[in-house]
Amino acid sequence: MVDRLATGIAGVDRLLGGGLEGDSVTELYGEGGSGKTLFCLEVAARVARERRWVFYIDTEGVSVDRLRAISGGSVETLLERFLLSSPKNLEEEGRAVATACALARERQRPVGLIVVDSATFFYRLSLSGSDEDDAREALSLAVADLVATALEVPVPVVITNQVWRNVRDGTLEPLGGSFLNHAAKTILRFDRLPGGRRRVVLVKHRSLPEGAAEFRITNSGLE
Repeated sequence: MVDRLATGIAGVDRLLGGGLEGDSVTELYGEGGSGKTLFCLEVAARVARERRWVFYIDTEGVSVDRLRAISGGSVETLLERFLLSSPKNLEEEGRAVATACALARERQRPVGLIVVDSATFFYRLSLSGSDEDDAREALSLAVADLVATALEVPVPVVITNQVWRNVRDGTLEPLGGSFLNHAAKTILRFDRLPGGRRRVVLVKHRSLPEGAAEFRITNSGLE
């Protein structure tokens, strides 16, 4: 049986058979404002409260105010277990991933979660440019390192992904192509709904059927 990390959101945990799998990569994708980052912060705060380390690689700007709201006012305690990196380009992102993976493999501290939010932000900037092939290779190497680390330690790894709109049918598709699709053993799509509600759709899982769950964004977290 694979260990699972409960997210604390009852519907999502039921959808995932108990939570995020502890030896693989979970990919979250959806349009901006669909709740991907808030979900990552919610789970990260839960891990930190349990006195385990979170390696959080942030390419888009983590809201400390939001983390403070989730923490119930004890954000300083949570940040004691956060190793936060804010790379400014794809090369720095690759180094941050390599550092997080190396520290997790050393096992000198109890690592409960690795997050890359968003893994494809800088990759997207390279699309249709002269360095697109180099960017694709860099992203692939970073994700391969995350997959290997998840298996070896093991530790849950969550990556968020941006989307593009398929002009043929109007659907939103994740960036990164088939490599990311194969590397992630669990893929969740986040949809925006009215009134602060969000839908999580289980698109892919190695042992569970497709399904969906909902949560609501509140001032104090996700319910």
